[in-house]
Amino acid sequence: MSLYEIYCQHPIVTTDSRNCPEGSIFFALRGERFDGNQYAAEVLQKGCVCAVVDDAGVIPADPALAKKYMLVADVLTALQELAAEHRRHLTIPVIGITGTNGKTTTKELTNAVLSQKYNVLATQGNLNNQIGVPLTLLKIRPEHEIAIIEMGANHPMDIADLCAIVRPDFGLITNVGKAHLLGFGSLEGVVEAKTKLYDSLRETGGTAFIDAGNELLVPRAVGLKTIPYGSAGDVQGRMTDCSPFLSLELCIGQEKVGISTNLIGSYNLINVVAAAAVGHRFGVETAQIKAAIEGYRPQNMRSQLVDLGHDNFLILDAYNANPTSMAAAIGSFAHNSAAHKNLILGSMGELGEESQAEHRRILELLADADATFDSILLVGEEFTKAFKALSDGVAVALAKHTTRCYATSDALCADDSALKNLCGTTLIKGSRSVQLEKVADVLRK
Repeated sequence: MSLYEIYCQHPIVTTDSRNCPEGSIFFALRGERFDGNQYAAEVLQKGCVCAVVDDAGVIPADPALAKKYMLVADVLTALQELAAEHRRHLTIPVIGITGTNGKTTTKELTNAVLSQKYNVLATQGNLNNQIGVPLTLLKIRPEHEIAIIEMGANHPMDIADLCAIVRPDFGLITNVGKAHLLGFGSLEGVVEAKTKLYDSLRETGGTAFIDAGNELLVPRAVGLKTIPYGSAGDVQGRMTDCSPFLSLELCIGQEKVGISTNLIGSYNLINVVAAAAVGHRFGVETAQIKAAIEGYRPQNMRSQLVDLGHDNFLILDAYNANPTSMAAAIGSFAHNSAAHKNLILGSMGELGEESQAEHRRILELLADADATFDSILLVGEEFTKAFKALSDGVAVALAKHTTRCYATSDALCADDSALKNLCGTTLIKGSRSVQLEKVADVLRK
């Protein structure tokens, strides 16, 4: 019996030996610190019907026991091939979403909008890599009517490889910016990698939702079936307020509707418009789009507003950061109406040789900012080095803010005087590796 035939009879897949539902298929993935092959016998005892392994040494000699093992050349490849086979049998629309920033928020908003009318299967959290994408596809059941698959990338061919599995009918690239430069090499490398989604759509005759005002993406979509949104197309948006939550007037065809979101930051405007454009294409009524967007609340340290009491607030945006998203967050926060504003910024990762230059540009942006921040607390080695290397002119301009540097989040957490002096609204933004959530936890106490 082939692996796909087994899956059709037992359509539950797991890669975690601690979570083995009765009748599931276990894929013995390998990692730097673990080898799933070593848990094959254990998961079969727990109720898995099949263990997919790539180490023949773990298969018992007893034929009665060995029949529950499937030996493959590479377990990850087998998982991806199974997902691709499952995808080939699907007849529902599959929407692929990628981008440098905003892809998870856009995916969640789109899921909320489409769920007003359809039974939707969407990527959970940010399971958007070579493992998460096939696992998501394998969760699609006959009752699902639309699938939304988020795809992430750290290297040039990641999106191309994922598209070969997903084969999206529709695609949406939120934007392209400076991120993962260690893997992509340059902004052009990012553009080239992300627009592999467009190449996939061309091959399959698919359609791209595209931000009509994005000068990097529009030229790459020439010759592709597109549904424009933003500055052109049937769905456009105009920000009406952002203090602190984003409000907008959404225009869908001849209809105009006001929307009050739970999203922080003007940069989320285009994400809302993108989700509305997808909903409009699939026949979701304007009133339903409004209800879905207004009901969405961000989670997992993505532009979350935390009430600290006594008129003090925290904007927690510490899930990830790159030069593009960092600049956007600072620019939006500078226009926040709070009387007292503070910044806690963590170093940005995976920038390679451009790291110091990009951190220096952020500090120059702060020096040029019209707004005055009561405190700027910089966390991480890259920001610390960039701060020490500032030119005299930039250092003087930055002196209008009280600026301090810390090697780690733990070092900042230990500085009671710095944290106790934070009044008003504080933006926390940085790469996940800096662990700025530790600082947020201290401020919450």
